[in-house]
Amino acid sequence: MQAGDLIELRKAHPCGGTKWEVVRTGADWKIRCLGCGRCVVLSPDELRRRMKTACSAEGHEKK
Repeated sequence: MQAGDLIELRKAHPCGGTKWEVVRTGADWKIRCLGCGRCVVLSPDELRRRMKTACSAEGHEKK
């Protein structure tokens, strides 16, 4: 995964959105909710546990 990719998390955000955009990668990953715009910083391990599916910026579905 890289910046700009879209991901779907298992649990919905309090705003109701489940789709997120990867903003930054590295030691900590920053993702932004596409529903309300809130940004969250997670460790790579935590993000992998919470992630349901990932779509690249080109729209190819991957897991």
